[in-house]
Amino acid sequence: MRILESIEETIRLARDLARHAEALRAIAPKLRAKGSDAAVDLFLTEDTVAPASMLSPCIRGTIIPMTDRAARRFCDRLVEMGVARELTGRPTFRLYGIGP
Repeated sequence: MRILESIEETIRLARDLARHAEALRAIAPKLRAKGSDAAVDLFLTEDTVAPASMLSPCIRGTIIPMTDRAARRFCDRLVEMGVARELTGRPTFRLYGIGP
């Protein structure tokens, strides 16, 4: 019985993540920040994103530069648009992930 419940929960989680990923893809064209496409791709491939280390000084996996301030503003904009959320609740160290 517990296995069945676990499977159902996993399916619900996968469905929710797919829906959140689609919402992020849908707003990607509205983002005008330099490197926003690469940053969105990073959000879609990682569980969490730390702006200070994964988006700055270069977006991880690319040579596209992004300042610390631009990385924080990019993540805050995603939160404002309702496609990402801040996961830590701490002002000095923040992690972001997709979802409302």
